[in-house]
Amino acid sequence: MTNSLQPHGQNRAPLPPAQSPASGVPSPRSPQEQQNKPPKPGKQRDSFFDNAKYLAIVLVAMGHSWEPLKGDSRILEGVYTVVYCFHMPAFIIISGYFSRSFDMRPDRLRRLVTGVLVPYIVFETAYSLFKRYGDHDPSMTVSLLDPWYLTWFLIALFIWRLTTPLWKTLRWPLPVALGIAMFGSVSPEIGNDLDLQRVLQFLPYFVLGLCMKPEHFQMVRTRKMRMLAVPVFAAALAIGWWAVPRMNTAWFYHRDAAQELAAPWWTGPVMVLALFGCSLLLTACFFAWVPRRKMWFTALGAGTLYGYLLHGFLVKAGDFYGWFEPKWLHRPLGEIFVTVVFVGAVTLLCTRPVQRVFKFAMEPEMKWAFRRDAAEVARARETAQKREMASA
Repeated sequence: MTNSLQPHGQNRAPLPPAQSPASGVPSPRSPQEQQNKPPKPGKQRDSFFDNAKYLAIVLVAMGHSWEPLKGDSRILEGVYTVVYCFHMPAFIIISGYFSRSFDMRPDRLRRLVTGVLVPYIVFETAYSLFKRYGDHDPSMTVSLLDPWYLTWFLIALFIWRLTTPLWKTLRWPLPVALGIAMFGSVSPEIGNDLDLQRVLQFLPYFVLGLCMKPEHFQMVRTRKMRMLAVPVFAAALAIGWWAVPRMNTAWFYHRDAAQELAAPWWTGPVMVLALFGCSLLLTACFFAWVPRRKMWFTALGAGTLYGYLLHGFLVKAGDFYGWFEPKWLHRPLGEIFVTVVFVGAVTLLCTRPVQRVFKFAMEPEMKWAFRRDAAEVARARETAQKREMASA
């Protein structure tokens, strides 16, 4: 999602959606009773969403590994364009879908701070220092107002979730969000603070996720949709190959206004609507192919935030230390080799051992920083009482 040649304030990439709700606590009943007892709504993780998140983060890692190589292959750059058309919208739609219940309740605000804002601060600092010393760039400074590389998604998600109660009160939230995105596309004076261009231009996907219901996902999870997705993706790849010398890939990053891309101002709103339609079509096809049942990689869906934030260090290390420079890597077999390496790397970074090591930075509890409100204490007491009754 980024262009590694862009200066500070422009080099950014997409990051994964917030994690879906964790599995419920098992009941202290006998194994046979647990097996016969139907699962409680909202307490079980949906394998479909975990699978979608894992496959999407794999596409992110693949796209980042292609950036240093795609200039030598029109086919690879065409595939890169197609992937960048839908993997970020898919992430954001899922993020919006799992943000539907967000309100200003103290416990949810705390989770927003510890699960989104704190990782943003930690990794924005870490990436900036890595760039400064790993790339020997003394001009690189730590700026929490100017997200660099992967961290823009975290601050965008923080802003989007804070505005969730407002979107839930509007009668036509999606048209309003599209209008805001179109406004951003013709406003170069917005600048780079908090990467607001991306916050505004990707906003419709988050709002769409807020508006979606389980039955909407069921509509694309059918055999007919899986079959239709084949010619759709085939056509998309053909168009992507055709568009390589004719279209600026930066449109898919949504980080610039039309004027900054040397295009007439009116193309900004047109491209927002056109890309929104294309992205939704390809995202629907992607969801149609996502397995619904539990797979070997399903559990990794809970660790996509780790894979997303950590794999960027490998990509940037490759840039800083010349790992992508050997000529054989710029040939078809070399491109396949790089792709496989980064798929394996991001898969390992989503595993539980990695989660345990880096949990202090990505999911800190920070109980010392917050007060427990009376309502939360009452809910905890009620939950404890129910568990005692269930085990009696």
